Amino acid sequence: MPCITMPSSSSSSSSSCVSPALDAKRSSIAVAITLLFAGMPGMAFSATLPVGPGKPYSTPCKAIAAAQAGDVIEIDGALAYTGDVCGIYAHNLTIRGVNGRPKIDAGGRNAMGKGTWVVVGNGITIENVEMFGAKVPDRNGAALRLEGTGFTLRGSFLHDNENGILSGANTASDILIENTEFGHNGYGDGYSHNVYIGQARSLVFRNNYSHDANVGHNLKSRAHTNTILYNRFSSTVPGQAGTTASGQPSYEIDLPNAGTAYVIGNVIEQPSANQNPGMLAFGAEGATNPAQDLYVVNNTFLNDDSSRGTFILVGASVTTPILMQNNIFSGVGEAATQGSAIDKTNYRSLSPAFVNRAAYDLRPASGSPVINAGSAPGSSRTGVSLAAVSQYKHIASAEPRVLDGQMDIGAYEASGTVPTPTPTPTPTPTPAPAPAPAPAPAPAPAPAPAPSTPDTTAPKVSFASPGNGATVSGTVRVSVRASDNRAVSRIILMIDGNRVATAAGGALDYSWSTRWLRGTHTLTAIAFDTSNIEARSTIQVRVQR
Repeated sequence: MPCITMPSSSSSSSSSCVSPALDAKRSSIAVAITLLFAGMPGMAFSATLPVGPGKPYSTPCKAIAAAQAGDVIEIDGALAYTGDVCGIYAHNLTIRGVNGRPKIDAGGRNAMGKGTWVVVGNGITIENVEMFGAKVPDRNGAALRLEGTGFTLRGSFLHDNENGILSGANTASDILIENTEFGHNGYGDGYSHNVYIGQARSLVFRNNYSHDANVGHNLKSRAHTNTILYNRFSSTVPGQAGTTASGQPSYEIDLPNAGTAYVIGNVIEQPSANQNPGMLAFGAEGATNPAQDLYVVNNTFLNDDSSRGTFILVGASVTTPILMQNNIFSGVGEAATQGSAIDKTNYRSLSPAFVNRAAYDLRPASGSPVINAGSAPGSSRTGVSLAAVSQYKHIASAEPRVLDGQMDIGAYEASGTVPTPTPTPTPTPTPAPAPAPAPAPAPAPAPAPAPSTPDTTAPKVSFASPGNGATVSGTVRVSVRASDNRAVSRIILMIDGNRVATAAGGALDYSWSTRWLRGTHTLTAIAFDTSNIEARSTIQVRVQR
């Protein structure tokens, strides 16, 4: 039998002899295996489709049109792609920017009258892109219009669209959005938003920066379960430089149909110029989702509106008490509109002590009463941990939250080791100078210094408003004032035995919603001085609708 000499796979000069018949048989087996794998579900081999100058595909949409399920599209970030709009139909694609973040400018065009990229396929992941300019005739255009099942967006920047993201109703869909910035999206009519998620099964929104929505909301979601972790919702001051123009948002977070929501470790700031005094709204359009459980834990709320504000607006149809725990409520306004809300170790102050409020360094300043003052949040009704394990890091990132002792109140732990407070020393009077000598009698000796004495004087505390026995209704401004021979450290306000507000110093102002209350209610103010001596003042008021 003739043989064919073939080079060995080793580095030596040896050879192997293979008969033509055996070689043909091996070739036919290889072809059969290839065809078998190609026809088996889940065994397809993904391809990488490069996009950019001198690449096989000149624009993202050309690569998207050619892509098969499971492919990866890599877009060169060296230039912008203007007017590149299309539908994404293949499933399980990964579309990502490389060598920088590519700019996808709708450029006055749209796909299907819906937006820039219409995501029809399932399991789509988009990473590291910048998208802007989405506009359509009905004023509801989106940079990303979601119609498929399952979607992930990470590491991107969506700005100056009519909607950043807009999704339809799909209760089988789970959506993940992380490490992404949204800015100044919205047509300006209040019906379009930075992010608008429809009736999805779940939304996880974490480590994002959503700011300056143009009249709409920084985040609106009708998903049945919303997990909102370690984000910053805020706005720039008009005229201040930022990544986008300044905006006047309505709600910072709107969950209009209730559901199950975990709002943990966020910075939630309402600018002085806004379209709605509410910051976090839950069930405002009716609690029609399968559950109505809201957990608001370790957030820092900042209200820059000096005349109005509601930190947590709860719809009348929400009957399950919400949980508010370990939150800082900074500025004017009522903490929550739900009278049955569970209020645990929250901190209220018009101006809490932060390291640098203007620069959003919201770590507690040294000596702040929020340090080591939080309580363990435990788990949700269904066993989900409520502990804050990270904290937001600008821009659109997060870092581990490392405890130094007990949990701090708010979205951040104080940095480093917290110094142990020391008692305020009792001042020693300076001896009075001796009078000038006189001819007679002899000069009087200077008085001896008075000995230091412990502080035994309790502070004084009273209600400036309302008055004892007053009849009230609607939103009631509760004002408490305290004084001390040395200094007042803090004031606590209790209503019907429940702590509702805490303020550092000698003044506390609180907006109390009585819309769901009636009858007689007891208000107690507790003031502490720097020696931790307390004083109380109690009044009763009658709520009348």
